[in-house]
Amino acid sequence: MKLHYFLWMLVLCGSGVAQAQEAKRIVALAPHIVENLFAIGAGERIVGTVEYADYPAAANNIERIGGYNGISLERVLALQPDLVIAWQSGNKKADLDKLQKLGIKVIYSDTKDIHKVADELRLFGKLTGQHQQAERLAEQFSARFAALKARYKGSQPLRVFYQLWPEPMMTINQNTWLHQLLEVCAVENVFADNSADYPQISIENVLKTKPQVIVLPREKSKKEVPTINWQAWPEIPAVKQQQFINVDADLLHRYSTRVLDGVTDLCDKLQQARSHYYKG
Repeated sequence: MKLHYFLWMLVLCGSGVAQAQEAKRIVALAPHIVENLFAIGAGERIVGTVEYADYPAAANNIERIGGYNGISLERVLALQPDLVIAWQSGNKKADLDKLQKLGIKVIYSDTKDIHKVADELRLFGKLTGQHQQAERLAEQFSARFAALKARYKGSQPLRVFYQLWPEPMMTINQNTWLHQLLEVCAVENVFADNSADYPQISIENVLKTKPQVIVLPREKSKKEVPTINWQAWPEIPAVKQQQFINVDADLLHRYSTRVLDGVTDLCDKLQQARSHYYKG
């Protein structure tokens, strides 16, 4: 077991988490938390969750207690959970602090490093008693991730712009989870050196970076997602060569086991674009 995971579990043991009884009633405050609990066989213990927690299909039957804009503390309390698993950067700290003051145990999911997905599976296995299934899944994830990264190591360079959101136009720098996914595919993120993790940019910024490929994630949204008419800027290499890639945001943007499906699709499509630029 990796040293950083061992140290992490020592901290949890010191806080009393490791000795706690198995969680029977869980409120999961992010879609990826729901996915990972189902993946280790603990999905039936989730009694409450948030909007967009829609995978697997059974997740759609779980009661909703809020979303990105906050959660209903009253509805959470009514569900009588013995554990709340929260998203470190996706839930309101004030809501979680109130739950803890009311005596509800809150554990955090930290979604910053793809290498630690396996660690989170193991943690969820410990919290729910699903040790064996969690360990098996964690090992499978790590092995598949290593093989995928090795497959593209040393590939020819390719300059990529990841259009995180069209309006306002946003992208990613080297400190982000999504940049790690691009690194798996061995491509260059043209905004890697930006000072902001998720910078708001302009068409002029994209023109200056000259990306060879533009990645367009498909987002689920209750509102119509705006689009950019990239064909108006044929001086951008990706536009001139018509190298646009559509990817599934549910796979790439969620800290779940399915991220490897998303990365496999992303890398395969980027490899096709690479073949376009390096013919013969």
